[in-house]
Amino acid sequence: MENENDNIIEKNQVSDNDIESQTINKSEEIIETSLEDKFREAQDKTLRALAETENQRRRFEKETKEAFEYGGFNLARETLSVLDNLQRAYQSLKNDDSLKDNKDLNKFLENIEIIEKDLITIFEKNNIKKINCLNEKFDPSNHQAMLEIEDEKVGPGTVLKEIQPGYFYKDRLLRPSFVAVAKKKDVKNNEKEEK
Repeated sequence: MENENDNIIEKNQVSDNDIESQTINKSEEIIETSLEDKFREAQDKTLRALAETENQRRRFEKETKEAFEYGGFNLARETLSVLDNLQRAYQSLKNDDSLKDNKDLNKFLENIEIIEKDLITIFEKNNIKKINCLNEKFDPSNHQAMLEIEDEKVGPGTVLKEIQPGYFYKDRLLRPSFVAVAKKKDVKNNEKEEK
């Protein structure tokens, strides 16, 4: 009987040892699994951080490039008003009947023309170009229609008159051209006028 009891005790000890080793193996697996998960998580975070850093670098390069290329955009827009005012002053003085008898008027107007040409030359050197719109098809991305004029000689939507010139700064619209656009003659209004 003692032998049987010893066998039972040994079996119990063996099974206790097996349980302990299984528990240790499972603990090691859990530790290994959690270490692998932590490693994957850390790797994922690192890759995301690197991607975010790369995106920020690209964004910064793009903003820096645009700042160099288009940094003078606002200055160019403000300077256009100087040119507009100079042209208005020229027209005002030229059309003033009280100044037509003045012998120095022509010299003064010539000086204004020289200043205007210098401004236009400076604009061209800095990639500020006037939009040519007369007799062109109306383009809402470059033109702003201020009025419509009935005209049978040209097709509808053709720019007949430039009220204020528009300009590009490199490839960006600095200011649209204010224009008068042709429209079809209204048949209904003509019939009413005839009656």
